[in-house]
Amino acid sequence: MAWDPAELPDAHDRTVVITGGNAGVGYFTAEQLAGAGVRVVLACRDPERAESAVAAIRRRVRGARVEATPLDVTDRASVDALAESLLERERVDALVLNAGMVHPPRERRTDRYGNELVLSTNVLGHFRLVARALPALERTDGARIVSLGSLASRLGSLRLDDLQLERSYTSWRAYSGSKIAAQVFGFELERRLRAAGSGVASLVVHPGYSTSGRTPGVRGVNQPSRAKRFADNLQAAWTQGKDHGAWVPVRAVLDPTLTGEGYLGPAGLTKGAPASGRATRASRSPRTGARLWPLLEAASDQEFTVR
Repeated sequence: MAWDPAELPDAHDRTVVITGGNAGVGYFTAEQLAGAGVRVVLACRDPERAESAVAAIRRRVRGARVEATPLDVTDRASVDALAESLLERERVDALVLNAGMVHPPRERRTDRYGNELVLSTNVLGHFRLVARALPALERTDGARIVSLGSLASRLGSLRLDDLQLERSYTSWRAYSGSKIAAQVFGFELERRLRAAGSGVASLVVHPGYSTSGRTPGVRGVNQPSRAKRFADNLQAAWTQGKDHGAWVPVRAVLDPTLTGEGYLGPAGLTKGAPASGRATRASRSPRTGARLWPLLEAASDQEFTVR
């Protein structure tokens, strides 16, 4: 099916929750969905940045229906509170798992529960959130869970014998491993949803190589320096703005022809319109998914049985 990011279908009947939607690809996903009529909920850690994003969307999209709600994905109480609030909503059409740490610390750090911080931010909080909020999506026909993967999944490995990187931490291993784990989770969730006969789909996507310096300026959201603009534009042949990176999760939310069996990314791998692509063998491996699942349950202190 041809897909035009500039001609989105009307979606006024839908409600979509985006974690970490106050900046980057998450913000532009929210703005574009709001332009299609979607009621957008930004689940964000920083309330001031969240309100800036809400104000920007309302300023840039006439009649936008957008709101912010608190979420710190490294805090179980915060995750649980969001899940409870979603269960009280009449409908949740999509949950976009976008929040994440892009620039990991040089030295290994942990959250308050002892989990490695990048894994906690990029995977564990979302695992717990989906486990608890899934009934809210089950009530809505055609609901979707969209996991944001990364091209970094092609350049690293997932160390199941040292998932928390207690013996082998580097910032790159933390980031690439967390993104592989996010993709493995998304594909394994889809297998379990299908086995359970669920009407919810789990889709895994990646936004290509999207940089802030090639992204339109938005007051209070994206204001890169001239130096950043100059440096990022030197890479224009293989990069794109985060607004174009958002085309991929937006299509994953709105395109009724997509299923969880696919993998969506830019047509040119690093840039371009959203199109079907190939995930790594490690990300798609049922064996890896089956081994990772109980490790995520233990680390997030959350049993997750898909019924």
